[in-house]
Amino acid sequence: NGMIGNIYSMGLALQALETSSEFYAPRKWDRAQAFSVVYNHDYQQPMAMAQVLPPLVGKSYLNAGRLGCAATNAMWGVPGAHPAPLPPAAPITVQLSITNTLKNYFHYSTSVCVPDSSTLLQVMKEARKEKPDIFCFQTEQTTWGPYVTSIHGLAANTTERTYWQFFSCWSPLQEGVGTYKPKNWEHIQAIFSTY
Repeated sequence: NGMIGNIYSMGLALQALETSSEFYAPRKWDRAQAFSVVYNHDYQQPMAMAQVLPPLVGKSYLNAGRLGCAATNAMWGVPGAHPAPLPPAAPITVQLSITNTLKNYFHYSTSVCVPDSSTLLQVMKEARKEKPDIFCFQTEQTTWGPYVTSIHGLAANTTERTYWQFFSCWSPLQEGVGTYKPKNWEHIQAIFSTY
């Protein structure tokens, strides 16, 4: 369907394909489907945007920064410098569960009400506000956005090869907590896992 890896590997893959066209001859790469995936995704993380921008403007990574705001506004069809403010989003309800089955088993669930288009991180903050003794968590800032290092006092550990993995209806999330936007009545699970 045009996806190369996942939405975050798309930028690097497009850069590689755009700059190495002479190496995959005699077949010409049909870029329309891959570019369609990129155009239809609402990128939130600066690192992902920085990797997708060069192929979109037909420049190398080093030269894409020389475009300036006027050129990028024209490219995206932005009529003015200040877009009209959006109306407040309607609230949605998200069910959040945290589970540890490795040792000292626990499982907790709660439903939280957040504005539509809230990120999973905002859902987690609301759950922490409502039940701080159960849904406490810690994050670490990375270039790809916030990374959850601990939930309910249980921290990821590279020596023990443990980490928190997030699922939506038992499918692993393809985005991070800072960008994934749950839908109304979606069930998000955070499961303590080993790799």
